[in-house]
Amino acid sequence: MTKAPISLQDLRRKLYVKAKAEPSWRFWGLYIQVCKHETLYAAYRLAKENNGAPGIDGVSFKDIEVDGVERFVDQLHQELVERTYRPQRLRKVAIPKGDGGSRGLSIPTSYLYCTSCSWL
Repeated sequence: MTKAPISLQDLRRKLYVKAKAEPSWRFWGLYIQVCKHETLYAAYRLAKENNGAPGIDGVSFKDIEVDGVERFVDQLHQELVERTYRPQRLRKVAIPKGDGGSRGLSIPTSYLYCTSCSWL
């Protein structure tokens, strides 16, 4: 399993401890943490190291790297800050069952929809 950078691990731990200690506490400033470049780069690295599959749009890590990871992360950051980001549709997958049938499963995609990225 791939680990997040120490600062993100510290943030996760602090959030966990606070949530357990004060169940009624509301984390109003959490969105700011998600929007940080550091968090977005860490999420990209973790998804890549875990061999994340392309989303419903078929864009792979190689496609993103051709256009530039920095550009991808900057565009995503901008859309999050401006609150114009919209997630992709769920990817539908058929999971085989023991009796020969299959079960439908919807998987959230790890790639993000950027309205002005050239690879979409």
